[in-house]
Amino acid sequence: MKVLLLKDAKEDGSGQDPYIRELGLYGLEATLIPVLSFEFLSLPSFSEKLSHPEDYGGLIFTSPRAVEAVELCFQEDSKTEVWKKSLKEKWNAKPVYVVGNATASLVNKIGLDTQGESCGNAEKLAEYICSRESPALPLLFPCGSLKGEILPKMLKDKGIPMESITVYQKIPHPGIQVNLNSYYSQQGVPASITFFSPSGLTHSLKHIQELSGDNIHQIKFVAIGPTTARALAAQGLPVSCTATSPTPHALASGIRTALQPHSC
Repeated sequence: MKVLLLKDAKEDGSGQDPYIRELGLYGLEATLIPVLSFEFLSLPSFSEKLSHPEDYGGLIFTSPRAVEAVELCFQEDSKTEVWKKSLKEKWNAKPVYVVGNATASLVNKIGLDTQGESCGNAEKLAEYICSRESPALPLLFPCGSLKGEILPKMLKDKGIPMESITVYQKIPHPGIQVNLNSYYSQQGVPASITFFSPSGLTHSLKHIQELSGDNIHQIKFVAIGPTTARALAAQGLPVSCTATSPTPHALASGIRTALQPHSC
């Protein structure tokens, strides 16, 4: 059975995207089509903030792109040395809060220890942060231009200081239409389509509706998390499944259940 995932491919240690591998274990033939590209913003300002860990009570990462922004800030040789020799250690003396294992592994790669990675979404991470001792200094939160308001609001309501900085924005992937046309012409209408973000839905839905035609009612629409599920529902699309956590195993398990006859 063919399933479509609207995300870019990321190889793990085995040289294969973990989502494709996990879905394959359930006998599902997955294809990945990227629907978003990213451009980074305000890196000089972000770099300056990262250079002064003494001004902050910790870090919050809710997306892999925010971690990439840190890497970009320190990719010059001279700055890499400063990060390795002093800044990394200073930030590690403070809590580094993270949503999900994928983001956590990237944070670990730049040498930082993480907390809260088992929290599958921003709301659960906010609850986790609120359960900890409130920092005297603000938590630094690098985020995208379309960040959700749940985490900032929950922290504000609890009196936890936070400073957000927009370090990237999502833009439509230039190849969305061509890649979707190619998929539909070669593979036909997929049994399910998984969306990984509200913005990914925004940039791809019109093309999917046009290509699917009357067959769109046969497709099981799947969301990687509650925020994306709400975006699907707002578009009037039935959500057949929301992954219990943003992981390959949870998604594959959810899709398999949704594709079984008489699944609820």
